[in-house]
Order: sequence, then structure tokens, then C-alpha cells
Amino acid sequence: MIRATVIGSVWSSRHIDGLPPGAFLEVQPEAGTPIIAFDVLGSGTGEQVLVAQGSVAASWFPGAPPPVDALVIGAIDPASPSTLPGQSKSAAKKAVTKTPARRAGTHPQEKK
Repeated sequence: MIRATVIGSVWSSRHIDGLPPGAFLEVQPEAGTPIIAFDVLGSGTGEQVLVAQGSVAASWFPGAPPPVDALVIGAIDPASPSTLPGQSKSAAKKAVTKTPARRAGTHPQEKK
């Protein structure tokens, strides 16, 4: 599995039977050259995705596997402010919303 960024769409007016609805995307892995991956999730340009390759990608399809050797299998959520590299601990603490602790016996349904 590799992490990649969607850099564009590849338009195909004709394709083999047996492919589910989806799109061919050009994705740029963190290391290496761009590859074409089949996407059933609806990923867009600039989005970071997880891509499975080889027999794992082809085996996702029901029936006889089509000649697909790269498949988008997940969308990577953007980093939250508390997980950004290089951020100070105090800035991270301010970015995280904490739920105040509840004292025992203060809930209306809790027996005192």
C-alpha cells in the first residue's frame, strides 16, 4: 500500500466490460513516478489517498480480475491542528478542545 496525492484525471471514453463505476486517476506517490489508479471512492485532485497495487488491487473486483494493478482504497484525512509537525505543545493544547471532567454524583440519573 502506498500514500499518494491525486494530481489529475485520466479520461477514458471506452473501457473493458466488468469495471464498476469509477474513474482513472493520475496519482503521485510520495516517492517515485506518477501512476494511474482506478478509483471507486470519488477522490478529487489534491486529495491524499491510499493505493493498493498488484494482485491485491485486482482481487477487489468480483469475478475474473480485470487488468487493474492500482486501486484507490482509502482517502487520507487532513492532519488535525494537534498533530501538525513542528507545532509547539502549548499551541497543540490550545487547538484541542477538551471536555471538562464531571464530578461523581453530579449526573441527574446517577445515584448519590
